[in-house]
Amino acid sequence: MGRWRPPVRPGSQYITRPGYERLKAELDQLWRIERPQVTQAVAEAAAQGDRSENAEYTYGKRRLREIDRRVRFLRKRLEGIVVVEQPPSDPTRVFFGAWVELEDEDGERRAHRIVGPDEFDMDARFVSMDAPLGRALLGHRLDEDVTVELPGGRVRLTIVGVRYGAAPG
Repeated sequence: MGRWRPPVRPGSQYITRPGYERLKAELDQLWRIERPQVTQAVAEAAAQGDRSENAEYTYGKRRLREIDRRVRFLRKRLEGIVVVEQPPSDPTRVFFGAWVELEDEDGERRAHRIVGPDEFDMDARFVSMDAPLGRALLGHRLDEDVTVELPGGRVRLTIVGVRYGAAPG
């Protein structure tokens, strides 16, 4: 088997304002604070002599590579990203940025926000628009049934609420 892999489909280019600010803050933290500190630590470790057996030097160089890789990724990502701030003209349909309240077949309710791939977070109930659930919900209306193919099997959900703005109470 060769090393060839099929190309990965790039994630969507949309992000909410708080998500954009979070990525910018991470970039700023890495570039202005962490990288200079690690660079100083590497310089001090290098001054101690033999680098081949110097764990601080080896770790510092590895951490610098990680920081530089993440900085390159963030700069490139922030370049082509579209910040979505306006709600859609039809607030009863599910679009990017919507809080969607769903009811499953057992009557259990839960709410999720449709966000970009850079800001999904299951703890905050943020679902990427590229995820199976996000793709299944986009474009549907209030009170519609949606069937979602999840890793655990097929699930039927009813959209019982659509809101734009702050999280539902």
